[in-house]
Amino acid sequence: MIDRPALLRTVATLAAAALLAGCAATPMRADDPFEPVNRASFKVHEVVDGNFVRPIAQAYVDYTPKPIRQAIGNVFGNIDDVFSVINDFLQGKLDKAGNDMGRVMLNSGFGIGGLIDIASEAGIPKGNEDFGQTLGVWGFPQGPYLFIPLFGPTTVRDGTGSLVRFYLGPIGYLRDVPVRNVLYGLGALDARASVLGTQTLAEQAALDPYAFIRRAYLQRREYLLYDGHPPRNNDDSGAAPMKDDSAMPPPDKDGK
Repeated sequence: MIDRPALLRTVATLAAAALLAGCAATPMRADDPFEPVNRASFKVHEVVDGNFVRPIAQAYVDYTPKPIRQAIGNVFGNIDDVFSVINDFLQGKLDKAGNDMGRVMLNSGFGIGGLIDIASEAGIPKGNEDFGQTLGVWGFPQGPYLFIPLFGPTTVRDGTGSLVRFYLGPIGYLRDVPVRNVLYGLGALDARASVLGTQTLAEQAALDPYAFIRRAYLQRREYLLYDGHPPRNNDDSGAAPMKDDSAMPPPDKDGK
């Protein structure tokens, strides 16, 4: 059973840490001040993921019919659209809120509870707004970059947003513990399978996969925060400013 009060206290602690980190970190070390620890975590992640999680995800892709995988991904995507609506309103993005609300209504009503993504076929774009972006719009600093084994790259701000998302997610309110755990596992498996190609790209395209993943993650989050128009001269990491087309497109469910 999830200890929701404890989880909420953790969210509050991380949010406070984000504010302190933004005030205390120097410009040269704002993006990754804990790099030695993060690199050690990345190595642990590579071992556990490479020998256990990734083979399971690959088997899921290889042996589960694509229509079934798409339906599972669509259901979780529909839940994400619900949270995108909430964050659209919290950020004052009413146009996006209308699109996301339309997606939820169309996919839930005519897409058999979200099994079929009719909204995308109709050309209604996903808002892709989350609580990490909302905290950014509200003025919370990004905080240090973190790499968490099995979870992957994040920042203090985005990690706090992920905890809020987890706390408010509908699966956590299910009383049937076995069913709840199966759904958590299925969601994690679907998420891991959807990024199989990203790890391969990092391994092939960079001498330092850790730095490649960090750069790609931070640029992608900045791109989303500014709705595709990030500031050109606001780069703490020393990396070149990101162009509108530099965000890596997500791989398809086959990991390609």
